[in-house]
Amino acid sequence: MDESNDPASFVTKLAAATNAHDLDALVGCFADGYVNETPIHPSQGFTGAEQVRRNWTQLFAGIPDLRAHVLSIAVDRNLVWSEWELSGTRRDGAPQLLRGVNIFTVAEGRATSARFYLEPVEQSGVDADWAAARVATPDTRPLPRP
Repeated sequence: MDESNDPASFVTKLAAATNAHDLDALVGCFADGYVNETPIHPSQGFTGAEQVRRNWTQLFAGIPDLRAHVLSIAVDRNLVWSEWELSGTRRDGAPQLLRGVNIFTVAEGRATSARFYLEPVEQSGVDADWAAARVATPDTRPLPRP
């Protein structure tokens, strides 16, 4: 496999474009018909590299010091599983931290699809007991917070 088409090289290229805040290079990492599935939030899925451009325009504007760090990569043929951490400071001064996994399908060096699991990190909140009870409780009313 040509190294420029290797899925691991795609992740490296995407992280470099992100850290350079190079919007055109970042969007160039995605095929025109790119399909983004967001299984945890299905309504946030989309098709097309232009939505990638709109999303990252907002992210770069709202988090001017945004940095991406790829924690790990695993490749299986044209799939690449990548664990990401994005950090920075929003314009209002609040720190922003996102972590998660993205599973990209790569063809000819560009993402054709992804299953996207990147989420903001909750620094404080409910404990494991509350979270398990929330999932297991059939009642749709929110459980009281501890």
